[in-house]
Amino acid sequence: MNTNKNYYIANPDPNKELMENDFRDRQQKNYNTMRQVYNITMGILILGIGLLMFFSDKVGLSLFEQFDQVLIYAFGGLCLLYGGFRLYRGIKKDD
Repeated sequence: MNTNKNYYIANPDPNKELMENDFRDRQQKNYNTMRQVYNITMGILILGIGLLMFFSDKVGLSLFEQFDQVLIYAFGGLCLLYGGFRLYRGIKKDD
């Protein structure tokens, strides 16, 4: 009867690999959730800035009066596009 006592030295815990994979899966899931929340939050903020730039004269906000109206609308449009993109990227489920 030949028993190999060194088997446990070479492979001390066969379940360790499964535990490491579970940890990495949970870590990846937490990262994806955090990134999704971040993208949604940033998308809403950037969309809000774009809307504020478009409707600043109607709201009575004099923050953008010093700039040319064309530049305000161009930058507001870019903010709306980028904010919409960030919001879309945060909402879509593509894990």
